[in-house]
Amino acid sequence: MSSDHESGIDLQLDRAHSARMYDYYLGGYTNFPADREAAGKAIAAFPSALVAARANRRFVQRSTRHLASLGLTQFLDIGTGIPTSPNLHELAQQADPASRVVYADNDPIVLAHAAALLHGTPEGRTAYTQADVTDPRALLESLEVERTLDLTRPVALSLNAILHFVTDDQDAHGIVETLKDELAPGSTLTLSHLTADYDPEPIDRVLRVYRAAGTAVQARTLAEFTAFFTGWTFLDPGIASTQEWRPDPEDSLGGITNDETACYAAIARKP
Repeated sequence: MSSDHESGIDLQLDRAHSARMYDYYLGGYTNFPADREAAGKAIAAFPSALVAARANRRFVQRSTRHLASLGLTQFLDIGTGIPTSPNLHELAQQADPASRVVYADNDPIVLAHAAALLHGTPEGRTAYTQADVTDPRALLESLEVERTLDLTRPVALSLNAILHFVTDDQDAHGIVETLKDELAPGSTLTLSHLTADYDPEPIDRVLRVYRAAGTAVQARTLAEFTAFFTGWTFLDPGIASTQEWRPDPEDSLGGITNDETACYAAIARKP
């Protein structure tokens, strides 16, 4: 196996990256001194960062299971992050072994670990594309999407904990509309997103930490979050905090508050 240097992958280990910081919050090992330093500052600014990350991860798992129970068999997960089992394809293919999943991320270290995302069922298919959410047309036209998904049939699009890294200057709402426009009726959009609506001060502090580390980031209000779903119909229970969206019994353990999770979550379907 070639080294990362020999394979031409620049892992950019000298600067903090949001995906590796998130991996640290989840207790993973694919993070480095720059990531841990920035994550430590983020936790100091927003002590509930670990709780928020884990509540978001649980939302991803519950939402995937729910969509699979509704018969969705095609998934496009943008902003995948570093693999953490159970990954989305494991949950989807557990429900239907023929499910097809494409992961997309722009972090070079996710590419380096992508093999962990590709061990799906023989009946289904999983693929990974190195792509950026800020160029949605290139993402949708990638060979991996073209070979794995049939965009004339419903697709479950996931943009979990990624859009707060796409600012208004980058036209976050326009990017989402481009993706929505290309999907067939019956497709779904799953989002989770940081908000300062519950407790503004710690969120303002943690935003400053990310920006100081070189990462553009923007919390959004309920109205701004709702606008991502324009024209689509919410699935029950509509918009909720991550830990309150169709919780399993174990998700209510520990009395986690909305202030601690600081994220909105929802799924909507294209008419």
